Amino acid sequence: MARRPTPPGTPETTGLAHVADLVRAAIPPLHPAGLPFVAAPLAVAALGYRRKWVRRTGLAAAAACATFFRHPHRVPPNRAGVVVAPADGEVALVDTAVPPAELGLGDQPLPRVSIFLSVLDVHVQRVPVGGVVTEIAYKKGQFLSADLPDASEANERNSMVLETDAGQRLVVVQIAGLLARRIVCEAKVGDKLSIGETYGLIRFGSRVDTYFPAGTSLLVNPGQRTIGGETVLAELDS
Repeated sequence: MARRPTPPGTPETTGLAHVADLVRAAIPPLHPAGLPFVAAPLAVAALGYRRKWVRRTGLAAAAACATFFRHPHRVPPNRAGVVVAPADGEVALVDTAVPPAELGLGDQPLPRVSIFLSVLDVHVQRVPVGGVVTEIAYKKGQFLSADLPDASEANERNSMVLETDAGQRLVVVQIAGLLARRIVCEAKVGDKLSIGETYGLIRFGSRVDTYFPAGTSLLVNPGQRTIGGETVLAELDS
């Protein structure tokens, strides 16, 4: 389920609505994809409530799944031409690479930022720049550890091409990891998406690559932590 970011300049809430916003900020809501993973251990805990170890194990598993599938609110920057991180995590690579072959975008290496998501990171993916989805391609593959350089090419992945109003084209790729066995992409070709909007999810442990137009200057370094929908990865030429 997509979540659109709050537009800059939106008036602050007051009264009970403000209290509710504070609670949501402290305890992020659950992404709908996580409901079955939370409901199942809760059911186990309920059915085995007479046995302390069953009850505690079920509640602990439910809490862990709720943490993994958390869907926090984010506010993207309001500067024109910026590209934000599509995911929370750690910048694993800042380099140039050929975009996924299944997209048919040629063999010219493009600037790329790879973000590694550990099992402790938020695992929803967010749109790095506003634009229209022009292509989506899914490719089966291996499940190597997502922090390895070879993961971009060898692992199972889902690639999405975005075209901005200015005609610039970016590629964002969801890549499965060692524990990940499911990539969710809710966007469709023809959708017009807003910067910072959530569009997908990977479970459990993964990587997200962003490919930029040739000549783009990247603003992050390996090892830097990113906040999906907020951290600026680059600024596009106008």
